[in-house]
Formats: sequence, structure tokens, C-alpha cells
Amino acid sequence: MSILIALKQQTDFTSTEQRIGHYILAHLNQLPTVLIKDLAAKTYTSHSAIIRLAQKLGFHGFRDFQRALTTEIVTQEQQAATVDANFPFSASDSVTTISQKMASLTVNAIQTAQQQLDTTQLAPAADLLARANRIFIFSQGDSQLRARSFQNKLVKINRFALIAEEYADEAWNAANLTSKDCALIISYAGTTKIHQQFVAYFYEHKVPVIVLTDNPQSPLIDQATYHLLTVQDEYNFAKIGTFASQAAFEYVLDSLFAVMYAQDFHNHLQDLQQKQQLIQNGPLTTK
Repeated sequence: MSILIALKQQTDFTSTEQRIGHYILAHLNQLPTVLIKDLAAKTYTSHSAIIRLAQKLGFHGFRDFQRALTTEIVTQEQQAATVDANFPFSASDSVTTISQKMASLTVNAIQTAQQQLDTTQLAPAADLLARANRIFIFSQGDSQLRARSFQNKLVKINRFALIAEEYADEAWNAANLTSKDCALIISYAGTTKIHQQFVAYFYEHKVPVIVLTDNPQSPLIDQATYHLLTVQDEYNFAKIGTFASQAAFEYVLDSLFAVMYAQDFHNHLQDLQQKQQLIQNGPLTTK
């Protein structure tokens, strides 16, 4: 997961660690050169408290944490300077320039998503989807297009997902889920009231839930079994399109599918070869 996201979320942080995190986020420009003794003094904490926070975030000590966070800050600044995710092109840009900017935007979005992807959430989420009796995907708007793409990939490993909100039957579909099924909610803002209502119901009835969102403060996260975050520099409304967030969602869902495939790689590959024969040269050939 992104260090910046972890510092913003402050999951399981003590009050002292929260104070350190808030100070770091407010003084990112000083982070590359700050000494641990100065950081301790500025936050009214101690060397050991700062080291414990670094270790909680997966680093051996403050220096490792400082180097990694500095690299992340520089990377994000370079990406932000390249293309504006909300208005990636202008009226005066040539066709070639527009195509180049759109390519850069997509690459930047995926790189950012990869840096933020928490593999400790991704692996068990993939395992949950692989074991679930049924998969119900709740998504609206552009995110439902990503859901359809993911649904299509799952067919290749003999897993079948239902787009729960496709025909306005989301309440019936939600009511039909059991603890042996899995709900996957894909939501940019993660604040849709009907999704909050469903997640609360699922939590109460022990229905596993995976949430994919752009919002680290989404109320869906607290009651989700697993959550996957990808935070892009997009505004909610003032933008040409959801280019960055949807590219990031597609990447995360592709990664989720790839992990599911890899969990039983040889059997999936053998199954692929057998079905290709049926479809290309066998009784299921349609051409």
C-alpha cells in the first residue's frame, strides 16, 4: 500500500502515531532531509515512537521509511506534473499530443495504483472469490463497465459473476446472498447510500464483502471483509472523464483475476487448452 495512503488512513495508529503522521503529511517538503531527533521534537514524541511507526508500516527503521516515502513523493510529483487527470488535454492540442497525453495519463494511473495496492488485501480477496459459491458485483455507471470486463474474464476460469444492479434488481440480489457467497462492490466515491445499506446488511448476516474504491474514507471499508484502494487525482465532477480512476480500477481487477488464475495455474491452463480445442476445432466451433 502507498505510504501516503497509510498515513492518511491511520489504521490501528496510537494517538502518538497519529500526531507523527499528521505532521509528516503537513510537512512533506521537509521529509527528505529531516533528522529523526528533529521530527521527534516537532511532534513532541520520541525516537522510539517514530521507529515503531516506521515498523508498523513495514520498514526496519526511520531511514528506510524516509527513503521510501521520499521516492513516493517524487514519483507522484513527476506524475502530477505530466498530465492533469481531470483535464488531460486542451483545445489547442494536436491529435498527436492528445494521444500522447492520454497514454501518459493511463500509465501514470496504473503506476499509482500499483504503488497503492495492498497485497495483504489482494491475496485473500482473490482466494475469497475463488471459493465463493456465487459472486455478485454491485457497481454503477462507468464502474459497471469495469465490472463487465471482470465478469468476462472470470468465465475463462469457470467462475460466473452476476452484475447485481444490471436490471434494477439489486435489492433482490442482495437478499439472496448467503455467507457462502461473495459481494464485490466497485465504487469510485464509496459513499452511495444503497451500497452503504447493503454492506450493513451483509455485515450483519456474515456475507463476505470486497470493496474496491478510490476513497480511503469510504464508510463501506469498515464493514468490508477486504478492501482494495486506488486513489487518483480526480475531482468528483469537474473533469472531462473518469480516465484515471477507471484505468486504475481495470488494473486492480486484472490483478485480482491474475492472482485467482495463478492460485491454480496449471489446472486453469489445461482447462484453457481443452476448451480452445472444442471452440476452435471441435463441436463448439461457430466459424
